[in-house]
Amino acid sequence: MVAARKRLVRVRDVQHNQAVAALTLAQDEASQIASNARRIAQVREELCGQSGQQIGGLFAARRELASRLERAGRQLDGALFDANRRIDARDAERVVADREREIAERLKDKAKAAREAQRDARLAAQPRVRRMQNRGLEE
Repeated sequence: MVAARKRLVRVRDVQHNQAVAALTLAQDEASQIASNARRIAQVREELCGQSGQQIGGLFAARRELASRLERAGRQLDGALFDANRRIDARDAERVVADREREIAERLKDKAKAAREAQRDARLAAQPRVRRMQNRGLEE
């Protein structure tokens, strides 16, 4: 029974480690998306921030590029929202895996304690049996 509980603890530990790894990947993905969104916003600000006289074609090209960057930024905002939802889901999975691991460890400890109690009871019972056998031979 203790060996089965130890095996269960190892399985739950692996599941917990996998959940932590998935959470870390999701967090990395979200931070990468956020970084890209900041860079796009910075480039757009640099395009719009230039003032002074400009040629009409250059102005139109910059405006077109700025609008494309704006659309890309909105798409990244949606992707960032989805990434944050994945982070929340992975964190919930990690919590469940951690709880399952703790339960398995407690079950293993209970099985170990029961085995020790059974062993102690067996050892405590042996001397009485021998005494009773010895009394039977004396009578």
